[in-house]
Order: sequence, then C-alpha cells, then structure tokens
Amino acid sequence: MHKRPTSQSDVLFLHSADMKTLFANYLNTFKDLSREVWWLALITFINRAGTMVVPFLTIYLKNLDFSASHVGWIMSAFGLGAFVGSWLGGKLTDKFGYYSIMVLSLVGSGIIFIWLQSLETLHTIALGIFILMTVADMFRPAMFVAVSAYSKPANKTRSITLIRLAINLGFSGGPAIGGFIIVTLSYSGLFWIDGMTCILAGLLLLITLNPKKSTTLDTIKVEHPKSAYKDYSYIIFLIAMVLFGIAFLQYFSTIPLYYKEVHHLPENEIGLLMTMNGSLIFLLEMPLVKWLENSKFTMLGLIIFGAILTGFSFLVLNLSPWGGLLIIGMLFMTIGEMIAFPFSNALVMHRAKQGNQGEFMGLYSMTFAISHLIGHNTGLQLIDSFGYATTWNIMTILMVLCLLILLYLQQLMKKQNV
Repeated sequence: MHKRPTSQSDVLFLHSADMKTLFANYLNTFKDLSREVWWLALITFINRAGTMVVPFLTIYLKNLDFSASHVGWIMSAFGLGAFVGSWLGGKLTDKFGYYSIMVLSLVGSGIIFIWLQSLETLHTIALGIFILMTVADMFRPAMFVAVSAYSKPANKTRSITLIRLAINLGFSGGPAIGGFIIVTLSYSGLFWIDGMTCILAGLLLLITLNPKKSTTLDTIKVEHPKSAYKDYSYIIFLIAMVLFGIAFLQYFSTIPLYYKEVHHLPENEIGLLMTMNGSLIFLLEMPLVKWLENSKFTMLGLIIFGAILTGFSFLVLNLSPWGGLLIIGMLFMTIGEMIAFPFSNALVMHRAKQGNQGEFMGLYSMTFAISHLIGHNTGLQLIDSFGYATTWNIMTILMVLCLLILLYLQQLMKKQNV
C-alpha cells in the first residue's frame, strides 16, 4: 500500500502545529510564578525601557568635548555611586524593608535624571552621576530580597530570570528608541524620558505592590544570622564576579565606542546591535534556564561555562577587521550572560537563607558596583593608552583569571559538601 504524498497544506498544518507546541512549551516555562513577581517584572520593564541614557553615556560625554581620560573618571563616579548605593540599599532593606527602599530609589532617581542634563562641568557631572547612581542602585538589593520573598523556593531561579527578561526586553527596545531620539531630537529629550519613566515605575509600585495587598511566599527569619562578611566561600565567589563584571561592562562603555570609532557605526546601528542582545535573552533565556535547572549541572558549573563564553566574546574581536565578528562577539557574550547571571543570582539567594538577606544581596550588588567603579575607567584608560586590540586581549586574560577562581571555588565547595 502506497503512502499518500505529503501535500503543501499538510506541511503547513504540521508546521503550524509544531509552532503552537513550541509556543505552548515556551509559555509553560512561566507557570507558577506569583502575581507579585509579575508586577515587579512589569515595573522593572518600565524602568529599564526608560533607562536609555546609560548605553550612550560615554558618547554623550565625548560630545561635550571631554577626553577619554575625563570620561573614564566620570564613569568611575558612576561606579562609586553604584557601590555606595548597593551597600546602602542592603543596609536599609534589612532595616526598613524592601518596599520603601524600592519606591524611594525609583522616584528619587527619576528626579535626578531630569536634573542631570543641566550639568556641564567635569566636577558637577561627576558629582551628579555619583548621586544618581547612589539613589538608583539602592533598588537592586531591595529588589532581590523582594523577588526572594515573593517566590516559592522552587521558583526562585525562574523568578529572577523573569526579572532579567523584563530588564532585557526593556533594554532591547530602549537603545534603539534612544538612538532614534538622539538622531531626531537631542540628548536632552532622552534625560526627560528616562526621568519620567523612573517616576512612573515608582508610582506603579506604590499602587500594585503595597504590603497590605501583597503575599510573601518565603519569609526567612533567623534569630542569629551569619554575617555575609564571614562566609569565606561567598567572598571568593564575589571576587570572581567582580572580574566577570569588569569585562562584561565593557559592552556598555568601551564596546559602543569601538563600534563607533573603529567600525564607524552610527548611534542607531549601535542601538540595533545592542538590541539583538536583549531580544535573544527575551526569546531564549527562560526556556534555557528551565532546561538547565533540570540538568545534571550545578549552579557553579553553569556560571563557569557562562564565564568561558564571555571570555570568547572578547577573543573573537581581534581575529579580523570583518564587521560580522561584532555580531559573533555579541552572541558569545549574550549566551554567556544568559547562563551565568540567572544562576549566580540563584546561588546568592540560596546562600542568603542564612539570614541578613539585605546584606547578602547588597554585597552581591556591590560586586557589580565595584565592576562599574573599576571597569569603565580601566577600559577607557586602556583604549586611550594602548588601543582597542590590547584592551580586548587584557579583558580575555581577566576572564581566564575569573575562570580559575571559579574552578578553585568549585573544588572548595566540593570539600565542604556545599
């Protein structure tokens, strides 16, 4: 008996059925997340979509006729503010709770964004950036504690992944829109939009996540909590994440300059290239995380793999002047980020069960603040003194050092049966 030949309509039907199954499986990865986590994701999305100044900040400062060296010092003020804000946010979260600190951070940073455009001198801009980041980065440890409180223990990694998706969905549209606004209007309009969206996010948080209406699913109370500062393995992990962050943050300071000055891309094309990062994360990160959660790999092992891929993202930039390597480098970094960051967040949340959640989350946030403090300035000083090729080689070496520390930590944790 002969089989009936497959017609074009059959192929289309099968293709449609496969797409529906794929879409259903994708939606299934978002199941069982709490209403509060979804609201927090929406608030984060609105806030992040409006934060369009940051990817163009180094270019904006160069347009004000500051040298690369001066821009580096201003970006150090950016990092110092993030450091102080992360520490302060952790302390205040343990004292006053995550809700109050998140509202204060969102509304306060929105007002400061609008004010920042009026500053013109090196010292006033550096001070303004410092104040902005101090207030803005108080949000991060408070948000981590909120996600932990609003999530069931089994859902924490996917909950933080949803927040990251909101961040990257906002980021995927933000730079493209930001580049369009700069080209058609000005940087001034960008500061106004950034400020208003931060304030809008703060008002939405007030309405939707009022403590009287919200339900906590994992309140952790420890009578004599262990200090995060005395957790040796955790401190080693944080050192590795500082190195990771220094390299990773080049994609938000020196890499955009590399796109513009070496490959001569206009701001709107730079925005589109960076949009690719956020779009891929939005489409692939949640299914990838869910699949990896059910794999045999440990959280630390996955972070190690993410670090390897991020190191490759810098290595490929020096292989050839071919512009396609910019896309390949961005792909390596994006996949590395999709694997490393959700599981590093999950590892921190697991560690924070010892108590002093704000302190644990604050220290984790401070690693990226230190990365901001060191990374932007170091990268800019390196390209000013040695050029882009040498800078990318140094970043590759930095990721190798990060990898070695993580491998040492892996052996240490095996001995401790952690």
